[in-house]
Amino acid sequence: MTTHHDLPLGKINYCQVCGGTNVHDVIDLGHQPPCDSLLWPKHLDEMERTYPLRFQVCGDCSLGQIDYIVAPEVLFFAEYPYRSGITPTLVEKLSTTAVSTLKRFPFPPGTLCMDIGSNDGTVLKAFKERGMRVLGVEATNIANIANEAEIETLQAFFNEDLAGKILKSHGPAGSIAATNVFAHISDLGSIMRGVSRLLQDGGVFVTESHYLLDLLETFQYDSIYHEHLRYYSLKSLIRMFDQYDFTVTDVERIENYGGSIRVFACKGKNLPVSDNVTALLAKEAAAGLYGTEVYDKFANQVHKVRSDLLALLVNARREGKTVAGIGCPGRASTLLNYTGVNTDLMPYIAEQSTSLKLGLFLPGMHIPIVDEKRMFAEQPDYAVMLSWHYAEPIIRKLREKGLKSKIVVPLPEVHIYED
Repeated sequence: MTTHHDLPLGKINYCQVCGGTNVHDVIDLGHQPPCDSLLWPKHLDEMERTYPLRFQVCGDCSLGQIDYIVAPEVLFFAEYPYRSGITPTLVEKLSTTAVSTLKRFPFPPGTLCMDIGSNDGTVLKAFKERGMRVLGVEATNIANIANEAEIETLQAFFNEDLAGKILKSHGPAGSIAATNVFAHISDLGSIMRGVSRLLQDGGVFVTESHYLLDLLETFQYDSIYHEHLRYYSLKSLIRMFDQYDFTVTDVERIENYGGSIRVFACKGKNLPVSDNVTALLAKEAAAGLYGTEVYDKFANQVHKVRSDLLALLVNARREGKTVAGIGCPGRASTLLNYTGVNTDLMPYIAEQSTSLKLGLFLPGMHIPIVDEKRMFAEQPDYAVMLSWHYAEPIIRKLREKGLKSKIVVPLPEVHIYED
């Protein structure tokens, strides 16, 4: 069965969840390169591919989405340079997936718990420590890191066909997680059919996705990029799961990635539903998620913070002040490309010494990514926090390590920390 959930590549003019055509444009972020397609020095003189990056909302089911689908192999290539396990803050947050799931679904030891898009196995490690059998599915070479750490991981894209093979080799799963990937997948129909096939009776599918309400409340336009096809409201998730005969039985808001929604969906219709679900739907309605005004406000504020940041950096340059970027998450690419910040305004971005991104260049703007030792040695006048959604713990750590620069946090409004 092919549905509107198995998306074609290129421009689409309908909602990715309900298939309706009542979609409204919210903001156009221009043509941008895929945010994680970091460049090696040898690529700097080659032509770069860019794709439209427009953010829309569905007037029927309140899904936020982009309207142009880039081929997954362009976005999630084998050398994909992202690891969840090198940021202590993130490791701590991701391990709560296991705690939260097993609290609600106390599976017996040895139950198979899976993770789709499992990266280096950080989420599964927490399940394994609690006595579960684990299996990850990860499309990139990061799968090797997980296997070396004895978290069994298949290097593949998850789909219905692979689900059938796993069922034969490993048996049914008690829980299947998809943390920060469920909004990235274009063939959602195949994923859902695969999950449905693999889950045991009473099993649960746990998804964590960037939450539309958080995106709007904190004006996180920088988290809009080609990997993120959908920005879920709870209403749109309930609609989507219902089409595959799943019930959203519980939900919680979590801090991950600047504000996410963790949803527990069980196989079967009309199952008992937690009060958390009703309460959050009421909150969405009260916040105006099902109207248009909140989206206009979002677009206006994005235009303002873009101008404010650019003005600050242009003035710094004019006054001979020095600038560096701090951290290079995927969202940094959207922010710097949309704002037009190039190497004149930000000569380099500093990353942790353990980062896989050192020696590479930001797509589009070609800003070099260097070891943070350089920033500590040079003490620039301004350091722009590109991982601003984790600003507080990172600022605390940087100050402890001796960074004296004024730290600029670009969102939800431009703010300068001097101490």
